[in-house]
Amino acid sequence: MNAQNDLFESHPDWLAHTLANAGDDLPEIKTRLPDGTQISRKANGVLWLTPPTDRDNPNGEALIISAGIHGNETAPIEVLNKLVSELLAEVWQLACPLLLMLGNPPAMKAGTRFMDVNMNRLFNGAHGKADYAALPEARRARFLEEMCRQFAMVHQPLTLGHYDLHTAIRPSKRERFALYPYVEGRSVPPEQCAFLLEAEVETLLLQHKESTVFSSFTAGLLKAESFTVELGKVEPFGRNDFRRFRGIERALRRRFGGQPAPAVEPPFDHLTVFEVVHEILNTGPSFRFHVPDEVANFTEYQPGTVIWEDDQSCYRVGTAPEAIVFPNREVPVGQRVGLMVRPGRSRVR
Repeated sequence: MNAQNDLFESHPDWLAHTLANAGDDLPEIKTRLPDGTQISRKANGVLWLTPPTDRDNPNGEALIISAGIHGNETAPIEVLNKLVSELLAEVWQLACPLLLMLGNPPAMKAGTRFMDVNMNRLFNGAHGKADYAALPEARRARFLEEMCRQFAMVHQPLTLGHYDLHTAIRPSKRERFALYPYVEGRSVPPEQCAFLLEAEVETLLLQHKESTVFSSFTAGLLKAESFTVELGKVEPFGRNDFRRFRGIERALRRRFGGQPAPAVEPPFDHLTVFEVVHEILNTGPSFRFHVPDEVANFTEYQPGTVIWEDDQSCYRVGTAPEAIVFPNREVPVGQRVGLMVRPGRSRVR
C-alpha cells in the first residue's frame, strides 16, 4: 500500500494534487500508513487523519488547521504541505486526530485572494445570504463548516483547537500576530499564549464581537480554542523565505506528534496583547477613509486624529493612542475597512 499514490495519484505531494484538481469535486479516498494512521481525503484539499487507537494522545486534543482561505497567502499552505509529506514519509508519527484544509483551491491556482467573494467573510452562516449562496466559494465555506462539525462530533470529548493560517496583504509593524475570536465569557488559556510564542507569534489581538471569519465559527459554534494567525507578508508560491516560518512549522510538528511543550525562552518570551476598540465599516457613498493605502498594520495614531467620516458620522482616536489593523478601503459597502486597537489584557489568563 502506498499512501502517497492512493491520496495524490501521480502528483508529487498534497499541494500539487490540490492545484491540479482545483475546480474538481473529488470522491473520498481512504488509506492507511504502515504505522496504522488512517488518512481520508474527504475532498480536494481536505485531509482527515486519525492515529491508531492505542497511540497515546498526551495533550488530549484534536486539531483543525486551515490555510489558503485566501488563495494568494501561500506560505502557510507550503508549511502544511511539507508537514504532510513528512508524515507520509514516516519522518514522525501522528499523536492526535487532525483535520487539514486548503480552503480555496481555485484561488490558489489563480494566485488571487479570492475568485468571486472574500471567503473569510462567508462563515457563521454568511454563505447562505442571497448575494453569496450560489457562488462556489460559498459552497466551499459551507462544506468546510460541515467537515469541522463532523470532526468535532466524532472526537468528543477531546479538546478542540483550530488555527486558521494566513499572511497579510500589506506590511506590518508586528510581523506575526494572532486574532482571538470573541466568545462571551471566554479568555485565552496560558497554554495557548505559550503556543503562540513557540510559533514566534509575539502579538495577540482580542476580537470584540462575533464575526463571519472561519475562526469565529469554530470558536463560537464548536467551542474550539481558535485563532486566526497572520504569519507575515503575501508572496507567490516559490517566493517565500521559510526562515521566517520556522516557528510555526516547528510548533505544529510538535503538536501533531504529541511532544511536550518547550519552555518559553527569549526572544519569544513576551506576548503583547491588544483589544479592538472600534471596527471601521464602509458606510456607503459618502464614506471617506483618511488612512493612506500604503500604511502598515499596527501604525499608531494620536488622540484626536480623524480616521474616517461620512455625511452623518466621524471617528476620532480617543484619549489614548490607537493603532490600525487590516486597513483596506477596497471593500463592499457594509464590510470591514479596518480595526482600531490599543493595548489591553482583559481576556488573557
